[in-house]
Amino acid sequence: MDPHNSAQDIHRCDLCETAIVHSYCDFCHVNLCKPCVVDHISDGYDKHKIVPFKERRSTLIYPKCETHPQKMCELQCKDCNNISICSFCTASEQHRGHIFVQISTVYKVQKETIEKDTEELVNTLSPTYEEIARDLENQLANLDGGYEKLTSAMSKQGEQWHREIDIVINKMKTEISEIKVKHRDILQKHLNEIKQIQSLIKQTLRAINEIEKSTEVSPTIAYSSKIREFSKLPPKLQVSLPTFIPKPIDREELYSLYGHITPLSTATKENVYSLIQSKTSVREVLDEPEIVTTIQTGYETLRNVTCLNDGSIWTSGKTNNIKCFNMKGSLLQTVKQKSGKFPNDIAVDSDGDLLYTNGTSRTVNKVIKNGQSEELIRLQGWKPYNLCVTSTGLLLVTMFSVDETQCKVVRYSGSTEKQAIQFDDEGKPLYSGNKKIKYITENRNHDICVADCCAGAVVVVNQDGKLRWRYTGHPSGTKNKLFKPYGITTDSQSRILTADSYNHCIHILDQNGQFLRYIDNCGLKDPYDLCVDNNDNLFVCEYSTGNVKKIKYLK
Repeated sequence: MDPHNSAQDIHRCDLCETAIVHSYCDFCHVNLCKPCVVDHISDGYDKHKIVPFKERRSTLIYPKCETHPQKMCELQCKDCNNISICSFCTASEQHRGHIFVQISTVYKVQKETIEKDTEELVNTLSPTYEEIARDLENQLANLDGGYEKLTSAMSKQGEQWHREIDIVINKMKTEISEIKVKHRDILQKHLNEIKQIQSLIKQTLRAINEIEKSTEVSPTIAYSSKIREFSKLPPKLQVSLPTFIPKPIDREELYSLYGHITPLSTATKENVYSLIQSKTSVREVLDEPEIVTTIQTGYETLRNVTCLNDGSIWTSGKTNNIKCFNMKGSLLQTVKQKSGKFPNDIAVDSDGDLLYTNGTSRTVNKVIKNGQSEELIRLQGWKPYNLCVTSTGLLLVTMFSVDETQCKVVRYSGSTEKQAIQFDDEGKPLYSGNKKIKYITENRNHDICVADCCAGAVVVVNQDGKLRWRYTGHPSGTKNKLFKPYGITTDSQSRILTADSYNHCIHILDQNGQFLRYIDNCGLKDPYDLCVDNNDNLFVCEYSTGNVKKIKYLK
């Protein structure tokens, strides 16, 4: 038996390794017996914090102040992007009149968030992704058997034919083998994506565990919740096996009459994983949505708004300047577009960096840390208009042809085009062919939602680009003017919100395009663009007033 441990797992002193622990150094994280306490603090280091063993890990370790190294930062400045400061800093000119909060309060709130995230990751998200992975693994496991049955059915039909049709049979077998490879690739690709997300969840849990074990403030405060990202579950992938359809023998039309193999049918079943929705709280819409605050941006005409995770917002209008404000309405930063009259649209990527489209230069640009812009995408023959960032960090961009006759949505990974969405299954354009605004967003089920203003419709396709539905306004016709949707966004409940600028209201739809209600009681004037933050607060920019209104609309 290990002499330092027993069945009761008695804690021993970390220095002498024999005596039973009595105290604990909350700074060095060392177990100490009574005699070793004196030895431990005899090094003259003034940061030791000796506490009873039962009260271990109760002392917060604050970061050092960069301005006053001899002081510890126990406060945050709300007006300076929540930077950590010491008591000396509060009296400085830089922070005069600012609002301060105790870091211990922020620490406690973040710890509670971490506990909730841990519970949701362990009890809800991880098991749900495991279920998705099991389903895909089962499909892969049954793949060979299904294709063996398919090949057998075709071969039985072939046994009735003479040698002259052997070449046809072989050709069809080759087709089946090729489809099988595609089938396997589709399932394996989806499984790999799910496995990658599972790996990210495990990494997040490991990081959270390290934070939970530690009392260091900086990692805890720096923690950023990924629950919203992980909660956007992929739809269930169900790839149907092809079928063999035999026909009567006819030598003249041997190949066509022998039968044909149906192509792969890849279907995504919406809401199949409803477990996650049932385990997370459903937030209903308030009977009377209310304005929380109004931010005056100074723009004569305000066109775009997008949210940051820290509670601030980026805005742009009909000028070259893109402005960032906090919730008190204080201007935090201004970025100037390099060329052109004004940015067509703005968005924030998964790293919190600002993106904007420039129709004049036909580019999508990224603002790097020093406020300078770098070009991400340059188009030929097309001009970018609106954009959004997906849950997986990819870009969706609406664009129109230079002759202003066509419009499409393109998905990018970095600067590489991954998908173009332009036509429905009948070859008809999904979107009106013009240079008019078409705001875009991605829903939690990965649907792509476009507000086609000129067409007077919200057009929603699935992630494969297949049309799901169109919404052309509430059929009751209670509003006086035609429905012309502008801004569009989605919330944590997969609801879709779109701005009806001409009727000065917001339409709220469910993920299947069913009208739920208006937001028309907040004195909105020409609502143009929309965004929703991580707490489901709605931000509406008003075109003619230059104001952004923060609205609470969920219970």
